[in-house]
Formats: sequence, C-alpha cells, structure tokens
Amino acid sequence: QVQLVESGGGSVQAGGSLSVSCAVSESTHSNYCMAWFRQRAGKQREWVSSISTDGSTTYDDSVKGRFTISQDNAKNTLYLQMNSLKPEDTAMYFCAADPVLRDHCYSGPWSAGYDYWGQGTQVTVSS
Repeated sequence: QVQLVESGGGSVQAGGSLSVSCAVSESTHSNYCMAWFRQRAGKQREWVSSISTDGSTTYDDSVKGRFTISQDNAKNTLYLQMNSLKPEDTAMYFCAADPVLRDHCYSGPWSAGYDYWGQGTQVTVSS
C-alpha cells in the first residue's frame, strides 16, 4: 500500500510564500493522479489542486494564480508552492493519490475519489 508523508508546513505572514511537499513511497510516474486538499478549522476538507499523469494541472479558483502544483518523478515527491498567502489559506494541507486502473485515475475535486492520503501538514498565515 502506497504511503504519503507531507512536510514543509509552518507559519508565515500574509503575502509570504511557503512550499509543502509530499513524499510518496513508490513511483508516481504514470501510476497515480495526485492532489492537494486542505481543511480549515471547523470546516470540511476542500480540494486545492490536482495533477494528472500527463502533467496537466487544475486549481480551485481560490488559489489560482497563487499556488503551483508540481511533481518530481525521480524523487517520487509532490509539491505545492504557495505564494501571496492569505490568512484564509490557514489550514491543514493533505496530499492524496488515486492509482491508475485500466488507464484511468481520478484527478477531480471529490475527496472520495482518492484512495490514499497523507497525515497532513499545518500551514498558518498571520495577518
């Protein structure tokens, strides 16, 4: 079973930048669709961004133009670069993976579409 481990969270002032990482225990290249979700205090988990096996990316409107998802297949690592951070970006950030089955994997915003999850890393943005 694949394991996902997030790191890189922390505290930053509004307007600053932070990058979070997700180390995957096996090769992601062409094997998984990957995504970032976040959960703010007292709120449901919400989708942030996804990357498909062909490298195509999608973003929630709330982070479009500020966040960038990427992956390094040689390192089996997923990244989320977050710029122009706002206090409302404060949340626990989770990476998720859906394996390719019959040449297809899920890369949409529905959390139940992903089979594997990390434990999360906290990002706090102060005003």
